[in-house]
Amino acid sequence: MNKIININLGGMPFVIDDDAYEYMSGYLNSIRNHFAFSESREEIMYDIEMRMSELFQERLKSKQIITITELEAVIRIMGRPEEFGGEPMEDAATDFRERRTSGDYKYIKTGKRLFRDPENKVIGGVCSGIATYLGIEDPIWVRLVFGIGLFAGGAGLLLYMFLMIAVPKAVTSSDKLAMKGEPINIDNIARKVEEEIDTISRKINEFGEDLSKRSREKNWNFGKKHEKL
Repeated sequence: MNKIININLGGMPFVIDDDAYEYMSGYLNSIRNHFAFSESREEIMYDIEMRMSELFQERLKSKQIITITELEAVIRIMGRPEEFGGEPMEDAATDFRERRTSGDYKYIKTGKRLFRDPENKVIGGVCSGIATYLGIEDPIWVRLVFGIGLFAGGAGLLLYMFLMIAVPKAVTSSDKLAMKGEPINIDNIARKVEEEIDTISRKINEFGEDLSKRSREKNWNFGKKHEKL
């Protein structure tokens, strides 16, 4: 009989047996060590844990406890350490190799999901989210459709307001990957997090450079004004 442990994974509470807990700890430590020199390590780990918690919720259904079976199924989706350059781990369950080759794809979701896109929004990101979902490169065409609907009796506005409420915003890296139909695994989560942090850093640098430029121009104008006096 295994002991059970209460854990918090990605902000969600779970109950896990001690064998699965030990294996999960080794798995997460291997990932953490792999990203040891990344400035985004904590953000990457948080998003990985968030994704794992989503997968556990989908798989557990009415079950209460995470066992090796559920853990191995989630690891299969997320990727094993050796697949992304980490230290290899031994199979924790004797039947894992059979499950790995038996075509058990029941819990792997690769299709696109509709989200509002906060990174390319004008108002709420509805049009850019729809454009991404439909594979339309430029969301301006979707915006034009809503604009035409707005002037044709206001139907466009009502539909837009409905979608603002009904369609969730892509918040996590998992959401943003699902919005584009990309596999939500460790490699892609890490790439997405690092891209977002690079984008934020670039915007901060551009903002700082803009402030510095304005300050220099202000000082230059001030100096010219005093020269005339």
